[in-house]
Amino acid sequence: MAARPLVTVFSLSGEKSGETTLPAVMTAPMRPDIVQFVHTNMSKNNRQAYSVSPWAGKQVSASSWGTGRAVARIPRVGGGGTSRSGQGAFGNMCRGGRMFAPTKTWRKWHRKINSTQKRYAVASALAASAVPALVMARGHKVDDVPEIPLVMDTSIESAKKTSAAKDILASVGALADVDRASDSKKIRAGKGKARNRRYVLRRGPLIVYKSNDGVEQAFRNLPGVELCCVDRLNLLQLAPGGHMGRFCVWSQAALDALNDIYGKDGKNVPEDLMANADLARIINSDEIQSVLNPAKRANKKYLRKKNPLTSLKALAKLDPYAAAARESEQRAEAARQGNKAATLAKKRGVAKAKKQYKQAGKDFFEKISKQGDVCADGFNIGL
Repeated sequence: MAARPLVTVFSLSGEKSGETTLPAVMTAPMRPDIVQFVHTNMSKNNRQAYSVSPWAGKQVSASSWGTGRAVARIPRVGGGGTSRSGQGAFGNMCRGGRMFAPTKTWRKWHRKINSTQKRYAVASALAASAVPALVMARGHKVDDVPEIPLVMDTSIESAKKTSAAKDILASVGALADVDRASDSKKIRAGKGKARNRRYVLRRGPLIVYKSNDGVEQAFRNLPGVELCCVDRLNLLQLAPGGHMGRFCVWSQAALDALNDIYGKDGKNVPEDLMANADLARIINSDEIQSVLNPAKRANKKYLRKKNPLTSLKALAKLDPYAAAARESEQRAEAARQGNKAATLAKKRGVAKAKKQYKQAGKDFFEKISKQGDVCADGFNIGL
């Protein structure tokens, strides 16, 4: 918003001729999201309906051959004796067929917009036009302009010659923006160049007046310059492309009329949701920090989850009886490990004792296994 409550009024020669109060609407909150939304929908309201011919691509006799002929079931042109017969027709994938989803004239072309949103968007665009940084960000050449918003004496509305209009703009350094728009004229890219829209150029200053005493005829022929009555402010002119910060040249009568259009007897001026939008500064202020609890620096430490299948303590929390059974089993296992050496020694002693009888058995078995002549002493066995 403008930093001063008063703005300078310049004469047609570029000299200071007085001061006037900055309208309240120039301090309205700037909402680029609302401006963009409203501009997008407003720009759709001057479209004309278009569509392709309902019979385009359908002006041929064709029917499908059906199944069983190893060809697609697309309708095919009948007859013979020409290359056209048997070719696919009607489909959007066919040569000479209709487009997919043919456009219709009953499409929803226009958009309704909430009146409150439209008024909010216009107020935001007016406020942005009073901020030099936003005006320059849009690309306007305002380096030589003495003040933003630029207010001219009401006698500007009586100018009737384009030469006089150029002198007026040159006296306040606004002619550079007109030259910028004039130099940007080029041939449009695309088919529009053949549809009576051959050239495009950038937007120049917007002349806002209260009553047309010839100002329309004086400024309308300057390239890029647009005119608007203060009673019929248009968002499409105040924020071209949905981008706030249009360079506006006001007549004093038009600027003073904003106090009647917006205010107690007119439209409401939008209010800021926050008087101070610097949230970080508010939070870190002494007034806020003095009533807040001190910051909790110690982060709470969470224990790692234990697996009850491997941890006896975790199992005890879930099932104390199972934990007691597992603990007794572990004690028995430990006891068995402690007695393992004695048990092995006992078993090895038994095995060693058995070995001393094993050799005697082998000798006896060898002795009785020897074969001899049982008839060496005749048949007197035991006699």
